[in-house]
Amino acid sequence: MKPFQFKRFEIQQSKKVFRVGTDGVLLGSLCSVLNAKKALEIGTGTGLISLMVTQRNQTTAILAIDINPEAVQLANENFANSPFQKRISAVHQDLKSWETNEKFDLIFSNPPYFEENPSQKDILARQQTELSFQNLCEKASQLLSENGLFSVIIPHDSADDFIQICIENQLHLHRKINISGIKNAPPKRCVLEFGFHQKNPDESEFYIEKSPRQYSDEYLELTRDFHVFK
Repeated sequence: MKPFQFKRFEIQQSKKVFRVGTDGVLLGSLCSVLNAKKALEIGTGTGLISLMVTQRNQTTAILAIDINPEAVQLANENFANSPFQKRISAVHQDLKSWETNEKFDLIFSNPPYFEENPSQKDILARQQTELSFQNLCEKASQLLSENGLFSVIIPHDSADDFIQICIENQLHLHRKINISGIKNAPPKRCVLEFGFHQKNPDESEFYIEKSPRQYSDEYLELTRDFHVFK
């Protein structure tokens, strides 16, 4: 498959690994990275989001995990060919059975969000066959440091359920970004960030296009250090 070129790194892709998509670019651009010395990506795929996070914070070290061994191999190839190779690595790991004493300042994920269905396309990356929202939130609560943040991008209509699952795991909403594909359209995705400390969450709106096939000024500014726009 054709590689995806960003300004400071290139993403090699494979038919066996979920490809570069807008959700990944949004989470990589929007998640809070300021105080993240040690970070964990759950379900790294090509490694795109981890590479974006390491570019945004020059002191962050990232461990990226994936249940798909082919994704781990591809992500490590992309990491090795990037300027950030010393601060980032991927390992083959099933989150549900992972036992570790490590704690992370930032945990981020673009998780599978479809219920199990007959589709055979990108099953591990798209369907909750191996990782449910419940599994993800429980494990994030165990692995997050006291002042850390847990950041995800999910469908907007799943947000209330996801927030409730996090509350049941002592994780409180800190930030919610409602994302629309085009200006004045209903939100389709949202970025949610959680921590152990209760606070009044910040909520904002974001849209990708100002008109069909015309990126918004906000999206262009958000991704200007990453995208190579024609």
